[in-house]
Amino acid sequence: MSRRRLFVGCTAGVTGAAIAAWAFAADDSPLNWYQSATVSAKTDRKKRPLPPRSEQIKNLQAGHTYDVLIIGGGATGAGCALDATTRGLRTALVESDDFASGTSSRSTKLIHGGVRYLQKAILQLDYEQYKMVKEALHERANMLEVAPHLTRPLPILLPVYKWWQVPYYWFGIKMYDLVAGDRNLKSSYYLSKNNTLELFPMLKSDNLCGGIVYYDGQQDDARMNLAIALTAARHGATIANHVRVLKLHKTAGKLSGARVRDELTGKEWDIKANSIINATGPFTDSIRKMDDQAVREICCPSSGVHIVLPGYYSPEHMGLLDPSTSDGRVIFFLPWLKGTIAGTTDLPCDVTHTPKPTEDEIQFILTEVRNYLNPDVEVRRGDVLSAWSGIRPLVSDPNKPDTQSLARNHIVHVSPSGLVTIAGGKWTTYRSMASETVDAAIESANLKPLFRDCQTDGFLIEGAHGWTPTMYIRLVQDFGLEMEVAQHLAKSYGDRAFAVAKMAAMTGQRWPVIGKKLHPEFPYIDAEIRYGVREYACTAIDMIARRLRLAFLNVQAAAEALPGIIDIMAEELKWNESEKQKQMKMAADFLANEMGQMVNRASRDKIPINLNKDEIQTYIKRFQIIDKDRKGYVSINDIRRSLKSMGVKPSDAEISAILSEIDATYHGQLEIQDYLQMMSAIKSGHVTYSRFARMAEMEEEHHEKEVLKKQISVERSGGGFVMQRLESKGVSGGGGWRSGPPTLFRFRSSQL
Repeated sequence: MSRRRLFVGCTAGVTGAAIAAWAFAADDSPLNWYQSATVSAKTDRKKRPLPPRSEQIKNLQAGHTYDVLIIGGGATGAGCALDATTRGLRTALVESDDFASGTSSRSTKLIHGGVRYLQKAILQLDYEQYKMVKEALHERANMLEVAPHLTRPLPILLPVYKWWQVPYYWFGIKMYDLVAGDRNLKSSYYLSKNNTLELFPMLKSDNLCGGIVYYDGQQDDARMNLAIALTAARHGATIANHVRVLKLHKTAGKLSGARVRDELTGKEWDIKANSIINATGPFTDSIRKMDDQAVREICCPSSGVHIVLPGYYSPEHMGLLDPSTSDGRVIFFLPWLKGTIAGTTDLPCDVTHTPKPTEDEIQFILTEVRNYLNPDVEVRRGDVLSAWSGIRPLVSDPNKPDTQSLARNHIVHVSPSGLVTIAGGKWTTYRSMASETVDAAIESANLKPLFRDCQTDGFLIEGAHGWTPTMYIRLVQDFGLEMEVAQHLAKSYGDRAFAVAKMAAMTGQRWPVIGKKLHPEFPYIDAEIRYGVREYACTAIDMIARRLRLAFLNVQAAAEALPGIIDIMAEELKWNESEKQKQMKMAADFLANEMGQMVNRASRDKIPINLNKDEIQTYIKRFQIIDKDRKGYVSINDIRRSLKSMGVKPSDAEISAILSEIDATYHGQLEIQDYLQMMSAIKSGHVTYSRFARMAEMEEEHHEKEVLKKQISVERSGGGFVMQRLESKGVSGGGGWRSGPPTLFRFRSSQL
């Protein structure tokens, strides 16, 4: 036994000495600056605390030489960081904006192999397409395994309206199952017309033959991206968002580092690295031109617009695929976080940091959706809660001029100076793309990793280790959270949800005990803002778009919650009043331009005022009641004053909601023309009901009630006449109304 112990001890000592010698030879800096990864068990929960951003920046500024410097914090860049650091390479990652701020947060939220790519592979006998589908189906299963809290299998219905298509689609979907092999999620199946309508009742029934259901995965893309980056950080990678690469450095013709700038402070410094990976998606060519101005562009950007509709547009647990739209593109119609995502378009576009959805693209999606839903579901422009555009970084093929024919294949290219570029691909295959990229970096720069082979297949990411489907029950029982909030926390943070719950403020109510909601319609709570700062959220946009998904789900709700979110972030990040106003303006611009708020307003402005003479007079009267000073417009102060005169004391959240609506949509002042336009749009269904319009109705009703009270006091002896007058106004008296004072009259609920 003693000999065995001696042998084990000596072996461990020699191994440790070898690792230390390797690390020292690679860099003449002190060894304690980098904790190399040791992947002994892929299912172990990493105990290392998450370093704050200030510490990560300090490490980047310390002058160390990294094995790998990754440019880009999207899915592929974060995947490269996790792959490299788990192999034992000293890894740094910088992102000019925020993790997942580009294409990676603007996807269809699907984890899929690509049904239409398999169709091309079969019809065109294209082996490359087949390999891509095979790889993607493996990665699909892996993503559902390593991040069960952020992913789920989703059945997708393919409705069939021609009998000859039934065997055609059935065969294609069965081939999809077959290619997946033992990594298949669930088997596809055929549904009769009645069963199809039972599962998807919103579907148009005319000429429906039935449906075929197959399974793909669904994810919260931005949080998945962030979880991968955080996992890399916990395993030793130095990562920093809001750090832009300005220039690439070369030594003897080979890349040796980069000049970077902290976008929050303006400070610039150099980072030394033996290998540099370019994982910047649509901005691939801009980094390649830093390396070589004469390089040929390889990225062909394509705009993909998605819209979010209310949840009642689709069943909660089933999506829909339109395989053949009016112009040959594919449209998905999917439930996501209690809403419904519809998209996407596929049009050539310019590369920009602020892609915007257009009205034409939104109308195209709405038109295609109308083709599949029954007449009971009126597809209205005003039901578009949010809209965004993502730029797909497709790899161009000189033989195919249009973007629709571009495959999502990826390429890994190493320049003469050693710049490793990963371009193309898709979300689902981020891990295999990262593995191939790190392999190329190791070979081109002659790096010496602890583990030569990729370690991330089956590697659990942040939040997955202790997660179970019923974990939310413990959150309810242990912390007194509302069930919907607990479910949201469990699905967003996994086993880290307990750390979030510990930061939650007391509600002051009997139930829920903790967890103040940021917006009454969504399960997001105050603690998520504080925890989001620890997850490297630096701006209000980082918070509303990617730590929370509020901006993507409902742009108006995001605007309403924004002041409270900024107040909490200000406490955590020590913002002064000037910085708070700056953050408010930046976030408002983001919502207006990139999340579709402005295009929604422009759409409403195009609508003619479709009101009859009596309706116009009614609305003018309501407007004048509020505009007591006859300025020709009303402001938030007019609203406060009028509510006070009514004896109504709205909550701060209600006042903030009305203020947000008027400020974001009408620039703080609502004129009579704007009001008539808004009421016409509400009448025609182009916008959802306005809080301001409802408040104006309350004003008029209050005014009429006051007039009626005066009439009652004057004509009290003429009870019959008064009762008739009251009933004409929708007022019903309670029992024994003659003996009671006017204040006891009960108004119908429809008039209150």
